[in-house]
Amino acid sequence: MYIGRMQEDFLHYLWRQKTLLKQPLKTTSSQEIEILSFGLHNHEAGPDFFNAKIRIDSQLWAGNVEMHLKSSDWYLHNHEQDAAYDNVILHVVWEDDVEVFRKDQSSIPCLELKNRVSPSTLAYYDQLFSKTSKWINCEKDIATFNAFIKHNWLERLYVERLERKSALITSLLVASHNNWEATLFKMLAKNFGLKVNGDAFLSIANSFDYAVFRKQHASVLSLEALLFGQGHLLKTYREDRYYQQLQNEFKFLCQKFDLTQFGCIQPSFFRLRPPNFPTIRLSQLANLYHKEQHLFSKLMSLDTLEAIYKLLDTEASLYWRSHYNFEKESKPRTKRLSQSFIDLLIVNTIIPLKFCYNKSRGISDTTGLFDLMMAIAPEKNAIISKFETLGLNVTSALESQAIIQLKNAYCDKNKCLQCTFGSALLNRNM
Repeated sequence: MYIGRMQEDFLHYLWRQKTLLKQPLKTTSSQEIEILSFGLHNHEAGPDFFNAKIRIDSQLWAGNVEMHLKSSDWYLHNHEQDAAYDNVILHVVWEDDVEVFRKDQSSIPCLELKNRVSPSTLAYYDQLFSKTSKWINCEKDIATFNAFIKHNWLERLYVERLERKSALITSLLVASHNNWEATLFKMLAKNFGLKVNGDAFLSIANSFDYAVFRKQHASVLSLEALLFGQGHLLKTYREDRYYQQLQNEFKFLCQKFDLTQFGCIQPSFFRLRPPNFPTIRLSQLANLYHKEQHLFSKLMSLDTLEAIYKLLDTEASLYWRSHYNFEKESKPRTKRLSQSFIDLLIVNTIIPLKFCYNKSRGISDTTGLFDLMMAIAPEKNAIISKFETLGLNVTSALESQAIIQLKNAYCDKNKCLQCTFGSALLNRNM
């Protein structure tokens, strides 16, 4: 293997896997090395591993470990001028091409790895990262992992995805002065809009104080007027009587609460199936809040899908039974939230909120959340379908969410050496 193909991540992997313990180690100056503690992997600026404990000959050292493909990279990165590297006790390199000194001119012991890794491991590493037309690097092997490895890695990936979703929830919580009900409303608004109108619906929910919305709960007309009006859906003149009622109500609300539509994004109807038209979804959201008060506390207390389905069971207003758009009538049909749509709300809103709320109260147990996710059918999208064609069976929403995290955070970024699947494949060839 040419060193140009290798990444420092490979050296980190070798170190983290502790595979170096399988053989006697010596520095490039023939000093015996005994690794007592590999240290903690540092993902920020500074040495790669903190607080390692290493015996070199008879001397016990405690400090940091730095890794490079070539020892000369120490000078390429100007570490000799950086006090953060003064406490490096071992320099681990693929190829030792120059002796390295600290700022005080003392020599740093060096461990060279290029002759300590098996040819089979190097060959598989090269194959894994070879530039071909593969969809993911391990696509030929991903179906070969046992159930234990798959289950544990997918659970960890799902927690990572929950942590990523927590960032938006945290920002909304801060903006609402720690109001969980307001945060739930904004998250529901975003996810009622789905992918096409999520940002537009969130901009509508962010355009007024939640207290304004809550005060109108007794009147569906007022709730719809507020949502439609803020979404620029009541701007033109229409002969439609219900439209005119909404328009008049919205004008009243604007005067009463000094509303502005600045920053609101107008929802799109383009390429949407009629049940997902913004008119229908906003009406369903309005009716949910007309039907239920204190929705957040109720959702946090529920721990079964059946109870959540019952709480969120709602439909659009009577007008929308015979309409998808204003004025244009259609065949009468109840516009009720489907179970599959509620499943999306549970996956993208309710479970992440429960996760964040539990963390805020010091509750780390995720068993109940995992049970709910395992009971929901997996999502259907291009990523899930492709993994299934590669032989990875996806049985629940927890697994489909985890696999989306796997593709976006690991496969697409070539982070195979931080992936349990990638590490397992390399371990087979050690």
